[in-house]
Amino acid sequence: MAIPLFHVDAFTSQPFAGNPAAVCPLESWLDEATLRAVAAENNLSETAYFVPCGEHHELRWFTPRCEVKLCGHATLASAFVLFNILEPARDTVQFKTRHSGMLTVCRDGNRLAMDFPALPLHSCSHPPADLFVGLGSPSSRPVLQHQDKYFVVYDSEDEIRGVEPDFSQLEKLHPAAVAITAPGSDADFVSRYFAPSYGVPEDPVTGSAHCSLAPYWGERLAKKRLHARQLSSRGGEIWCEWAGDRLIITGDAVLTLRGSLLI
Repeated sequence: MAIPLFHVDAFTSQPFAGNPAAVCPLESWLDEATLRAVAAENNLSETAYFVPCGEHHELRWFTPRCEVKLCGHATLASAFVLFNILEPARDTVQFKTRHSGMLTVCRDGNRLAMDFPALPLHSCSHPPADLFVGLGSPSSRPVLQHQDKYFVVYDSEDEIRGVEPDFSQLEKLHPAAVAITAPGSDADFVSRYFAPSYGVPEDPVTGSAHCSLAPYWGERLAKKRLHARQLSSRGGEIWCEWAGDRLIITGDAVLTLRGSLLI
């Protein structure tokens, strides 16, 4: 069986930057073992699958190890494939997800805008010791949390760039991911994101993390519209508009590969 396969670099206007996602449009759902195997074969931080369902599409995301509840860059990549290749007459698409409700994506000039849930953070009073050991960071830094994600706040962009994580140590936090963040020099804030227990040591650009980062920095900076950069080696840019319990996340995308996957 051959199914379409696209690689899209999300949150960048340049190829070979941003976060690459594999996108596999399906006519109907394959069994979960096959979905996992394909994601492991692609070996990107996320593989997205979508299936038409009436006026909307059902959407799921898999890392090389497991299914995840929410993913930004692979949602952006999926909408890019629909808008630019499969259904170019569309300006809006709704994705029905299993854990994060209905996600709407629409054209915004040359970019795409995603309507995502805002996921506010709360203070983590007893962060695990492995967190600080894994980051090589003093335990005095503020730590915030949303479900299985820890957010460690630094003072400067240079500190974020200089972090050299011990991924084997961070993997002990399973199942958890870690974001580090600070004020930016030419953006409102910057971040990096590590999820080794999910098979993603450092994620190049993490849209879902901004569901928490944007409300945090929006409140701290007293701004509703924010410009963010993720400081991975590939790098990426995200524009956020915080509106209470929802967040508009906007970014660019670039197609880098188109082919067929043989199963």
